[in-house]
Amino acid sequence: MSRNQVVLEGVIAEIEPLRYTPSGIPHMSFRLRHESRQREADAERDVSIEMSIVALGTPALDAAKLEIGQAVAVKGFLSRRSLKSDYPVLHVNQIKLLQEESHGTSTR
Repeated sequence: MSRNQVVLEGVIAEIEPLRYTPSGIPHMSFRLRHESRQREADAERDVSIEMSIVALGTPALDAAKLEIGQAVAVKGFLSRRSLKSDYPVLHVNQIKLLQEESHGTSTR
């Protein structure tokens, strides 16, 4: 079996409402913005990505508590968005809040 495991840290950029599948499983989608400096070919480079995230079950209930601007670490696997799309989506099975305070412009 080949490995497909991704760990990504970033800030919540967008959140969709919590939904449920027809079979009653919680489903949540959000976008995670990651920015960092990485070393490649003996040089430093700035990296920026915004990734679509899907959470099902307990991770979806965890994601429903998130707010735009919060820093999180997610762990999961990559899959295509649908049978007709090769666009990658990160399906998470673990979400960890990295900071207590929101980084967005809204206040609590």
